[in-house]
Amino acid sequence: MMDYMDKKVTYREQNDIQNTLKLREVLSTLPDFCKDYFRAIDTTTTTKTRISYAYDIRIFFQFLLDSNPAFKDYTLKDFKVDVLDQIKAVDLEEYMEYLKVYQARDKDKTETNGERGLKRKISALRSFYAYYYKREQIHTNPTVLIDVPKIHQKTIVRLDTDEVAMLLDYIEHCGESLSGQKRVYYEKTKERDLALVTLLLGTGIRVSECVGLDIEDVDFKNNGIRVTRKGGNEMIVYFGEEVATALKNYLEVRSGITPVAGHEHALFYSTQRRRMGVQAVENLVKKYARQITTTKKITPHKLRSTYGTALYQETGDIYLVADVLGHRDVNTTKKHYAAIDDNRRRKAATAVKLREE
Repeated sequence: MMDYMDKKVTYREQNDIQNTLKLREVLSTLPDFCKDYFRAIDTTTTTKTRISYAYDIRIFFQFLLDSNPAFKDYTLKDFKVDVLDQIKAVDLEEYMEYLKVYQARDKDKTETNGERGLKRKISALRSFYAYYYKREQIHTNPTVLIDVPKIHQKTIVRLDTDEVAMLLDYIEHCGESLSGQKRVYYEKTKERDLALVTLLLGTGIRVSECVGLDIEDVDFKNNGIRVTRKGGNEMIVYFGEEVATALKNYLEVRSGITPVAGHEHALFYSTQRRRMGVQAVENLVKKYARQITTTKKITPHKLRSTYGTALYQETGDIYLVADVLGHRDVNTTKKHYAAIDDNRRRKAATAVKLREE
């Protein structure tokens, strides 16, 4: 058996190889000069980020083809870098309007973008323009002349304390009302599902970090898991006894599973005996959560918010919450969790009596 570090690198490399091949596929459809930009950001971004940027940049050039008469006889591969100097701020404002509703590249479906989608695509375009402007390959940068779409903060959806208990109780006991094949499937996945949801609720790790866990990442001596954060940095996240118990119960079941070759190290197995994927975990969480609440759309990210909320309420330490959740900027954490202080502000409504009774 290969040692731990060799195994861990191999797992990350497998994801990077798949993403790199996918990125090359997308880049092959873009103007040739775009490759210089993506080569330049290789060391400062993840492959996943570069794929997103490539799709976003491709939409921009598709917009030029669809909307600008000057390029009616062009194909994507016909564009040269000097085309960027032909674009004015008003063109980019039209682009933002275009992004709200447009036909996908394959023309089979309509795509839409809300505030976050618009901001990401404009941010990608700004980075793209900045690269060629700094290297004096273009003389103008109209992206700095337009406003980045403002993001309006939404109410954070999270489970209340009683709902957390109800969710875990439901996963643990809902099989009692099942029969036949449904009961068989439930018993087969019960310990895994309970361990997985307990882990998400008890550590606040991202779903991508969860599915990337290997059996060697779990340390019961110190009650910690080694997770690979965004950007590839590794960190130990600690868990309590409830999480430890759920994991140990699942590992007893896991020990009886013979995995598909190449998936031997995965912590969480699918029913196909492979490493679980992000979509499978999202479906799992939604399946159980909708039995607990119909007014909240609970996803793995909402379980992360639930943990962050509970940690902030218990400690009042926003920097600790940011560190444990793996936020690079504490301001990101403040936006999400400082709003919890609204509960204290509500008490002001009854704290002051205007007239004695």
